[in-house]
Amino acid sequence: GFPVAGIQFGQVWLLLQPERGYDRDPSLNYHCPDLPPPHAYLARYLWLRQQARVQLICHVGKHGNLEWLPGKGLGLSANCFPEWALGPMPHLYPFIVNDPGEGSQAKRRSQAVILDHLTPPLGRAGLYGPLLELEALLDEYWQASELGAARSSQLQEQLLERLNQLQLAPELEPTGSPGGTKGADGGAASDEIRLKRLQAADGYLCELKEAQIRTGLHVFGQLPAAAPLAELLLCLARAPLAEGPGLTQALAQDLGLALDPWADPEEAPLAPTDRQRLEALGLAGARHGGDGVAWLEDQALALMAGLLAQAQGEALQSMGEANSQGAASPAMDANVEPGSPVFDAKIEPPGPATAAVVARVARALLPNLLRCGDAERQAFLTGVAGGRIAAGPSGAPTRGRPDLLPTGRNFYSVDLRGLPTETAWDLGRRSAELLLDLYLQEEGEPLRQLALSVWGTATMRNGGEDIAQALALLGIRPIWDGPTRRMVDLEVIPLASLGRPRVDVTLRISGLFRDAFPQLVAWFNRATALVAALDESELDNPLAAAARREGGQSGRVFGSAPGAYGAGLQGLIDSGIWEERGDLAEAFLAWSGWRYVGSGLAVADRSGLEQRLGTVQVVLHNQDNREHDLLDSDDYYQFQGGLSAAAERLQGQAPALWFADHSRQQRPRVHRLEKELDKVLRSRLLNPRWIDGMRAHGYKGGFELAASLDYLFAYDASTGRVPDWSYGAICDTWLGDAQTLAFLRQANPWALRDIAERLLESHHRGLWEGATPDQLDQLRQLVLDSEALVEG
Repeated sequence: GFPVAGIQFGQVWLLLQPERGYDRDPSLNYHCPDLPPPHAYLARYLWLRQQARVQLICHVGKHGNLEWLPGKGLGLSANCFPEWALGPMPHLYPFIVNDPGEGSQAKRRSQAVILDHLTPPLGRAGLYGPLLELEALLDEYWQASELGAARSSQLQEQLLERLNQLQLAPELEPTGSPGGTKGADGGAASDEIRLKRLQAADGYLCELKEAQIRTGLHVFGQLPAAAPLAELLLCLARAPLAEGPGLTQALAQDLGLALDPWADPEEAPLAPTDRQRLEALGLAGARHGGDGVAWLEDQALALMAGLLAQAQGEALQSMGEANSQGAASPAMDANVEPGSPVFDAKIEPPGPATAAVVARVARALLPNLLRCGDAERQAFLTGVAGGRIAAGPSGAPTRGRPDLLPTGRNFYSVDLRGLPTETAWDLGRRSAELLLDLYLQEEGEPLRQLALSVWGTATMRNGGEDIAQALALLGIRPIWDGPTRRMVDLEVIPLASLGRPRVDVTLRISGLFRDAFPQLVAWFNRATALVAALDESELDNPLAAAARREGGQSGRVFGSAPGAYGAGLQGLIDSGIWEERGDLAEAFLAWSGWRYVGSGLAVADRSGLEQRLGTVQVVLHNQDNREHDLLDSDDYYQFQGGLSAAAERLQGQAPALWFADHSRQQRPRVHRLEKELDKVLRSRLLNPRWIDGMRAHGYKGGFELAASLDYLFAYDASTGRVPDWSYGAICDTWLGDAQTLAFLRQANPWALRDIAERLLESHHRGLWEGATPDQLDQLRQLVLDSEALVEG
């Protein structure tokens, strides 16, 4: 017979989802379109249906593998494996509210009823340890410089040395300046370059301090404790809405500041008038926008804490009145204890703009947030009882979407006919212009060839920003219908109006995007055909020149085979069955060599993909929200890393890798992937706030640590852009800390073993060259120790 791994609790069976793949060939990805699941896989589901005779299945964990089994993408038949496994079984599926794409996949391919839930608690990263010491030293230096103190030169030398020790100096090198602390002639760097480096360091610390990170994990049906709940409320209230500014923007307006804390870069210098105003308000020594933003955030957090305390007090009072009258008690989800620091915090709004935002939050946002825990629990109970789960929208709550709350609803995605939206076009166009300006500044010539990864989930969240950006790079403008505001046509922007060469854009779309947005595939193919037909020079229109050489071929949309999902790298990385980056490139090319020529129509065209990637200068990935980052998922390294590895193999050198942050519509940001990796490392992976948050979640918290390291390693394996120091920093910060090490040993020795093995693998593969003998000895011993713990 077949084993069934699970535990029975009365009429409830708790099972592990069976393995999708085969041990004999782990290089076959979980998303392979023609690989049937093992017999034991189907047996597990048939046992539930025929032997245990369960009446409902609930899959917990985003995402499982049932909805990705071979078969049709839509309208499954009796020959599709998800239908074989699950049949007509009622199916509940808790899903985070900001992932409409993969939730929609579960709806399409396993008749799931979604029970959406909150994001993890979110907050500002802040500074810690050596970064906090660096900030203090910078403050001392600027103060000494303003006073003309003699010790300023000595402080400058200390700061430059500290930047080198922290491996910040290369990241903060001003554009066009020589590296390190030496000039091009071998002498001391000029005072101007030194000053620029210190200014850049100061600004970067502001950016790190204000980075939004996860401070814990979400527990289904439960709100965070008081302090993280207040921070989450602030994250939701910070974004501006159509009816008015966000909370910190309103505070800035009422206090007479020119600073826009939502749109202005943290590293930009403060206006002199703002410095004077902030000093009058009690903030001395403010230099950058981030200094003002941090102060405004503190005031805003106190306001949100006061609102939360007030709501809690009213709920307690209502509960008491209800109990005295014998009535049902109102739901009270705020996990706030009287007497906590947050509970008693309260300040008054300083002016009408802030008062209006606070009233708006108190009227709708806060009550809906406080209902989330109870709504999630009740939705599950209603679903189990066979009741109807109310529908609701999906998206990223921190992008100004208060309509997503309360959670506990059966979310839907978007009207596919309305994409890209005019709002998405505006952001995509500005992001494209920013990328072009930065590339021209760094390379001294216009960008002409680019590869962009496009995902279905992100497209559903943001209204088609990636496609809009790609159209803008091509020099194509969408045309919308007046009444419906749906895109109905495309028009070519003349070169005279464009003012630059067109960019030849190649898309690597996800399988989910292919299934969900065939009309966008068709629109983009029409856009490339329009550009290819133009009578323009090769310098102005590289796409048309390539099409003329290739017999009119203008297709630029590539993806995995029909019915397949993923990019082929995950199986190799997880199994370790690869020797060099070229092996990863081969897997990516094998998985991605299908050109999509119309609405879902595909032709095998690996040679066409190789032609495109053989000339790309930039590989770009966009991120539309900051509720997660590029080390939270394997998809980032699979797509951007896969594109990079393939281009490097075909060209003999790696292309430039860029990352665009679209989390704030008013402030798209574009920078090198190297900076984004550095930012995520310093703001999250090495941050005690995040590590402490994970330690509060036991086994799952340990898993999150191990997974983040896996994704970092895989990005390095596929791109070579992860700094060598990061592995040693993780080793020392995670495994060199007695509390974290003890936590991993007790809560998740499997994660501890995986972390130690992954760090050793990074050393053996030459990705971590700076490992010390002591570190390697510790890691080997930890592998042995954790093996004993696992065996025990």
